[in-house]
Amino acid sequence: MDPIDRISAPFQGLLDNLSPKGRRALARDIARQLRASNTKRIASQQNPDGTPFAPRKTQARRRRGSIRRTMFSKMRTARFLKIEATPESAAVVISGRAARIAQVHQFGLRDRVNAKRGLIVQYARRELLGFTEQDKRIVADTTLNHLAK
Repeated sequence: MDPIDRISAPFQGLLDNLSPKGRRALARDIARQLRASNTKRIASQQNPDGTPFAPRKTQARRRRGSIRRTMFSKMRTARFLKIEATPESAAVVISGRAARIAQVHQFGLRDRVNAKRGLIVQYARRELLGFTEQDKRIVADTTLNHLAK
């Protein structure tokens, strides 16, 4: 049985008795912790199932001594990785122009590399957002801690 299901079944009455403001605060706490968890996972370049991201393709022109950055370094900042909380749900979303780039990598789609040359490339699938087993425990623990207050 899923940890989330174990929480929702016995405590459904308590969750229903929470005010909308209390449910929204709980959703915000859950979303913050999930954003932190996803940020760490993206920084370590792992999919939610624990497998590593597909490596980048080698660049044709790599200058000697150039700085190599990790993938998605800007995308995992709070500027692009937003939380949305309502009394009914909590979500971690990627916003702005980064959303299209994230979608291409999340689902392994084809995209145009640059507007000038129009080169189209098939990107490898790199799941940026997703639930791990640890994330499910985070949701369960946060819910229990919030109800205990």
